[in-house]
Amino acid sequence: MSSRTKFYLNKREKKWLGVCAGLADFTGIDVLWWRVGAVVGTILGAGILPVAYLVIGLMASDKPTEFYGESVVDQKFWQKVRVAPSRSIRDVHASFRDIDRRLAHVERHYTSQNTRLADEIDSLR
Repeated sequence: MSSRTKFYLNKREKKWLGVCAGLADFTGIDVLWWRVGAVVGTILGAGILPVAYLVIGLMASDKPTEFYGESVVDQKFWQKVRVAPSRSIRDVHASFRDIDRRLAHVERHYTSQNTRLADEIDSLR
């Protein structure tokens, strides 16, 4: 399993142990909803949720420092990879196909027998 697809505690945005902030990073669901769910689950539950929270907080590792500097785009990409890896691969493959198609169009235009373009290029030399 890639280190970017593992669950980590988020100690920078923590309120207590960083479990809810880590779950928010992992799933992409806002941390507020995880915290509300934890409070409601503790009130309504039979005491299993606080125990599970403590176990997760003690067993999970901290988020590596190099992951804190990621851009929002990178974070969203890795969340998609965790949720649906095959769909993520399809999306990346489609992006590369589109880039390849556009590059082929530019190359075809550049190497065509476009005399006006050739004259402009020669005038720049």
